[in-house]
Amino acid sequence: MSSPTAITPAVPQPSKALAATEAGNYFVSNYPPYAYWREEMVPEVARVLDGDPRPDIPLGVYFHIPFCRKRCHFCYFRVYTDKNADEIKRYVRAGMQEFEMYARRSYLRGRKPRFIYFGGGTPSYLSVPQLEELTRQMKDLLPWDEIEEVTFECEPGTLTEKKLDAIRAMGVTRLSLGVENFDDHILEINGRAHRSKEIERAYRHARSIGFPQINIDLIAGMVEETEENWKVCIEKARALEPDCLTIYQMEVPYNTGIFKTMQEEGRLVAPVADWPTKRRWVSEAFASFEQDGYEISSAYTIVKNKATTKFVYRDGLFSGADLLPLGVASFGHLGGVHLQNNADISAYCDAIESGQHAIFRAYVTDPGERLIREFILQLKLGSVQPSYYQAKFGVDVRSTFASQLAWLAHEGFLVPDGAVDEIKLTRDGLLQVDRLLHEFFLPHHRGGRYT
Repeated sequence: MSSPTAITPAVPQPSKALAATEAGNYFVSNYPPYAYWREEMVPEVARVLDGDPRPDIPLGVYFHIPFCRKRCHFCYFRVYTDKNADEIKRYVRAGMQEFEMYARRSYLRGRKPRFIYFGGGTPSYLSVPQLEELTRQMKDLLPWDEIEEVTFECEPGTLTEKKLDAIRAMGVTRLSLGVENFDDHILEINGRAHRSKEIERAYRHARSIGFPQINIDLIAGMVEETEENWKVCIEKARALEPDCLTIYQMEVPYNTGIFKTMQEEGRLVAPVADWPTKRRWVSEAFASFEQDGYEISSAYTIVKNKATTKFVYRDGLFSGADLLPLGVASFGHLGGVHLQNNADISAYCDAIESGQHAIFRAYVTDPGERLIREFILQLKLGSVQPSYYQAKFGVDVRSTFASQLAWLAHEGFLVPDGAVDEIKLTRDGLLQVDRLLHEFFLPHHRGGRYT
């Protein structure tokens, strides 16, 4: 393949570090950004699906469950809080119809998923009978006998002992609890539905029934969060001893309740901690858990044991695995083609029930874009191995990205004396990696929105 030599930012230059938390989305979840995906590329998905199966490429399945008890003020995902039981049944049924349509296509014939991810929204919003029927149908369509990981996102207040028992019996191996904060006032003012007592109750029962991995999500810099509150949150999280802790730094994307309030009040700066404070809080949290023997596994995660605590979904996504997207607004990647479903639940269900696909935009990647995608996503893990890209893409990334790497080194974001086959970020670089990754984008992809 040809090297993407067109990536030539003006470097080195003084780093323009973000300070105040202003409106916008900085988290890099894919490449190219979604703003460049197009409806006219949707037919390319059919070309892939009608092609020969690729058993050499790991396969994952993502199912979006878009229902919530409340919409968090910082949420930018496609969620609904006003759907009745019949509408929810219709949606789940449509999701399985969509899965069945995919399972018949030649590209997926004979393949078995390595990982499953139930995301939201709130997957744990569904009832026990719905969850049991949902997973039974999924296993009938693509057997789970080669599954390495099944991740299930939960809101603590939706979990009863009976529901947790059912989730474990479904085959879930990685339970992810959306805790975000342990303070009831912070939870309330940020629009969270659960409260602190529900966190403790759900976690204790989940631990008692033997989930192989329990992850806790926290958010640094929520509205009205203080230094003292953050310290208390970290100590409470440490007391639970989760297998994995994921910490996000608060953003204010444009389609959130917080941004709407900002517009109404005529202010451009959100009432949350600034970026240097959020980075420091995450760094302090990481350091506290490191004292307990935990290890950093990405810019957002710290795990009890890297050898046993994996995140197969993340690692598959970062290394070019096929990801089959099911449900409203969900996105995936098949045979080098990105795709995303319709973002309206009614339009999504109507399309599936009529026997049509629900894809509304796609993007056909070229080899250079796939190289960039894997390089920047894997850099979020803290380090990459140049030999990996040489073997897979036939490219020397130290040469291809020489100017960007020189800039990172100049700014103190790269470890100067790393291993021979390693490009490694410093702790400071890791904690602000998402804003740094844009330097690796092709020039015409810079500035593209993710939400």
